[in-house]
Amino acid sequence: MHALTLPEPGHHDEMLLSSGAVRSHYQHFANWLQAQPPEMLARKREEANQLFHRVGITFAVYGDDSGAERLIPFDTIPRVIPAAEWRQLEAGLAQRVRALNAFLDDIYHDHQIIKAGRIPAEQVFANAQYQPLMQGISLPDGIWAHITGVDLIRHADGSYYVLEDNLRVPSGVSYMLENRKMMMRLFPELFARHAIAPVDHYPTLLLATLRQASRQENPTVVVLTPGQHNSAYFEHAFLAQQMGVELVEGRDLFVRDDHVYMRTTAGHKRIDVIYRRIDDAFLDPLAFRPDSMLGVPGLMHAYRQGNVVLTNAIGTGVADDKSIYPYVPEMIRFYLGEEPILHNVETFQCRNPSELDHVLANLDKLVVKEVHGAGGYGMLVGPAASRAEIEDFRARLLATPANYIAQPTLCLSSCPTFVESGIAPRHIDLRPFVLSSGRETTMVAGGLTRVALKEGSLVVNSSQGGGTKDTWVLED
Repeated sequence: MHALTLPEPGHHDEMLLSSGAVRSHYQHFANWLQAQPPEMLARKREEANQLFHRVGITFAVYGDDSGAERLIPFDTIPRVIPAAEWRQLEAGLAQRVRALNAFLDDIYHDHQIIKAGRIPAEQVFANAQYQPLMQGISLPDGIWAHITGVDLIRHADGSYYVLEDNLRVPSGVSYMLENRKMMMRLFPELFARHAIAPVDHYPTLLLATLRQASRQENPTVVVLTPGQHNSAYFEHAFLAQQMGVELVEGRDLFVRDDHVYMRTTAGHKRIDVIYRRIDDAFLDPLAFRPDSMLGVPGLMHAYRQGNVVLTNAIGTGVADDKSIYPYVPEMIRFYLGEEPILHNVETFQCRNPSELDHVLANLDKLVVKEVHGAGGYGMLVGPAASRAEIEDFRARLLATPANYIAQPTLCLSSCPTFVESGIAPRHIDLRPFVLSSGRETTMVAGGLTRVALKEGSLVVNSSQGGGTKDTWVLED
């Protein structure tokens, strides 16, 4: 028998009510869990670790002098979402991504939202992620972000909120797929008892989305990786293999007569769609950083001529910048004429003097983030910070206030998690992956659930010690 620790007061737990009663959509799983001997989960976790090592599901941490690759810790207790709840999330995610694509197409063309005074011009044109050379470029169907990862959290009130949008090179989908495969291998009996929506067709949906991005009749698609030293290289190789397309590095490609070609043992082959996992600045040394060895000289010119599709498009980063995030609800109203289904977290923009004053007066209560930051780096979690850390951030804010935003410290929902002390609640978030083509917006049910394994921690990023769970969306 497994004793389930009661959730903290004032927190939303995915599995348990505050009384300790099990939520209805978790009941079958809880019954199964209570019937398992205590040593079973430990044995299964060790089996999962060995299998993940064998397959090579690892990631590297930048700045780690040891250079060692690590496993992302995998938890065997799933996060379960009922069907009706997912339908609401799905509608909100599709709405949000449609508005973000409309915004990107607008700011690189007519600037209607800026002319209407809904977003300050300097927030867009002075943004480091804005790419002036994309101005006036028309992309097929006006789609700039074909793959979007949207980070969701559930607050103490039980409502979901969007924490951030990831439109540049969103990662993590390979872990979603491998987590499901692992759960089905370890616990096949659970999938016989539950009607769980599948996720294994994601590579098929992704390939269809990439092909639909091209105007060619039978386009050739490749995945462009920076190479095996990149922290997400496993994912790049995994997705290429799952889609049945070539994994290439910049040196495998060249541009001739404004078209992109791949070197193969059978000769040169024209490439129509590049699913790139390289940041803008490194894509073409002739257009961006001249010292980049990762990109393809001349790629930007071929792209501007419409002879190759890059997914996601160059310049999408301006829409996932944390200083643009507060305006997404207004984008939904402006472009779609709808009220947002999913809400933002209240956000203070430190570039505004009055909001900066509020942040400085409440640093011990807020989470402060760099507007270009990612991976849990460059942030302050006020309630967990030392006095020295708070004062260090105070100095940073006073020096460059426009580089930061701040948000209330939210009570991320918790989910029972198997840790060294047994089964205990740990905080989680959710990253669904939304695919956009000119025809439709699609996604597999669920996404990547990340879990903060340290007790009380709100930082779920793998680079900061977080783990992952399988995400079950129950079918009706």
